[in-house]
Amino acid sequence: MSELQYCTVERDGHLTIVTMRRPEVMNALHYEADLELDRVWTEFADDPEQWVGIIIGAGERAFSTGNDLKAHAKIGGRRQFPPSGFAGLTTRLDLDKPVISAVNGIAMGGGFELALATDIVIAAENAMFALSEPRVGLAALAGGTQYLPKAIGLPRAMGILLTGRRVPAKEAFELGFVTALAPLGGALAEAKKWAAQLLECSPLALRATKAMARQSALSNEFGNILKAEIPAVSRLRSSQDYLEGPRAFAEKRKPNWTNS
Repeated sequence: MSELQYCTVERDGHLTIVTMRRPEVMNALHYEADLELDRVWTEFADDPEQWVGIIIGAGERAFSTGNDLKAHAKIGGRRQFPPSGFAGLTTRLDLDKPVISAVNGIAMGGGFELALATDIVIAAENAMFALSEPRVGLAALAGGTQYLPKAIGLPRAMGILLTGRRVPAKEAFELGFVTALAPLGGALAEAKKWAAQLLECSPLALRATKAMARQSALSNEFGNILKAEIPAVSRLRSSQDYLEGPRAFAEKRKPNWTNS
């Protein structure tokens, strides 16, 4: 693989560890970073010697705070994603190798969606989850509006999706979208323990198990909905509010919603 700018990849036997490296913006990602991570996960998928993956964010504060809103504000239009989605993973529905997210801090927006897209979620005690897109004129369209209701049921999911509220690690575990908790600074170590258990299993059996479980839980309808042009989504993406939210964030002011 060519030189990486926004992430690093470490291979330890059959384990691949991917670290998002934009700590200066709490590992928020833009289109270029998504493209780079897309290449990383494609290489992981195609490598027969790599059986299990871990995704983590650099630094001690954040897993990922999602969409880089300042970069979004600069382009002044619709945020682009590769077909594989945020971080090259949220809509990569054909990946049958297990991936573990080691959530070592804040997971907001696309960062939360990224965690939801993985198979096992390990959260450090300082982890915090939020789908805060409506607060900045956006919506959780990289999988969050689909993954979260599937994981915890529609009523509880809507309480998170419609408010953008922050969910601490302990509550996330109790709600059921976090697999296991870890002490402060211990998310990666705990993820490696889980990876070690997976690596004791047949890699082909793991892939078959994941493929069947996800097919059963998500179904073909899931992928179709992700790609569908729903009228409310189309209106949002063509609205002034869709531009106003990231612009207000970049300018550090309260957004002026016009509902147009």
